[in-house]
Amino acid sequence: MSALCFASKLCRFIPVTRNVKLTQIQPYLKRTTVTIARKGLQKIAFDEIPEVGNKWVGRWLFGCSGMVFGAVVIGGLTRLTESGLSMTDWHLFGKRPPISQIEWEREFSQYQDYPEFKLKNKDISLEEFKFIWWMEYGHRQWGRTIGAFFLLPAAYFWQKGWFTRAMKKRVIACGVLIGFQGLLGWYMVKSGLEEHRFKEPSDVPRVSQYRLTAHLGSAFVLYSLFLWNALGVTYPAQQIKQVTAQAMKFRKLAHMTKGWVFITALSGALVAGLDAGLVYNSFPKMADRWIPSDLLAFSPTLRNFTENPTTVQFDHRIMGTTSLCLASALMIWSRRGVKLPPRAYTAATALGAMVWMQVGLGISTLLLYVPTGLAALHQSGSLLTLSFAIWLTHELKHLKKIPK
Repeated sequence: MSALCFASKLCRFIPVTRNVKLTQIQPYLKRTTVTIARKGLQKIAFDEIPEVGNKWVGRWLFGCSGMVFGAVVIGGLTRLTESGLSMTDWHLFGKRPPISQIEWEREFSQYQDYPEFKLKNKDISLEEFKFIWWMEYGHRQWGRTIGAFFLLPAAYFWQKGWFTRAMKKRVIACGVLIGFQGLLGWYMVKSGLEEHRFKEPSDVPRVSQYRLTAHLGSAFVLYSLFLWNALGVTYPAQQIKQVTAQAMKFRKLAHMTKGWVFITALSGALVAGLDAGLVYNSFPKMADRWIPSDLLAFSPTLRNFTENPTTVQFDHRIMGTTSLCLASALMIWSRRGVKLPPRAYTAATALGAMVWMQVGLGISTLLLYVPTGLAALHQSGSLLTLSFAIWLTHELKHLKKIPK
């Protein structure tokens, strides 16, 4: 009926001629019917969920995203304090921490059997070991707390019928990803405990940069899923009456920027995994050269992009600068009259400001030889930058293709 009403109104504005054919208005009827049906289904799905249900599901999703954010921060501190290899075993539900002196000495003795102690920490005391052990233990327990924080409310909300069909699929995906993230974390740590990877006295015992990148990337994906769905439940994207070609181009650039910020963060994980922040501590040049002499020192050439600290740092600089240009372009463009949903203007400005702050943190971290506090802020800033990019693209989700 709605489609017929639309057709009757449309006919009022069409000049009355004898040559008007049904085929001329059929495309309009088809598009309108599909749009009305889609909106109707969405309205029914949300109307089935009580207001209190949407409120608590939104809070829970924001809480889950905050917990994952905290895990990234704690994980960064664990890496920066070189604590990640202090626990040499893994248990699904964790284990009780040592209490007595005998238990601590047993744990310390177990640590002494692995490469990090033999090649790097021969002079470490028991008290110093306790510090790095507690750092790694705290990171692992935080991860298990995320699992409980996710699973218990999810089971309750599911039983109450507070999830739509689409949300149920996303909840299952998030649950699987949480479990995968825990297993991936141990797989990463295990790479730093393998004797065959560190045969020479000059070798530095550390986790594989590939597994570290996968672990961090998985955490970023999980965080993004929680944040996107939390925004969808709590702050649905606004709509505008008229979608322009400029707005569609702006939306494409916003999505491109979001993807680029994510890739830049992954390149930062490679920097961390290779301690590449400790080489060429100057900016903008690298040892008075725009292109360092050892940029492609490894053979074959492709190895340089993931295993050569110089190349990895150089790539991260280029990618960070590109992110700065993309986000700045979005911020400036949003102030040049392009028609966007109201909150999108704020999101674009926030993204632009955050990227400038993030680049400043990165340069300061490099020039000061990677102090722990500043480096942790820089890693956290990458996730905040991605958060603002997610917010911006979420606000633009109703900008659809312009009908011809």
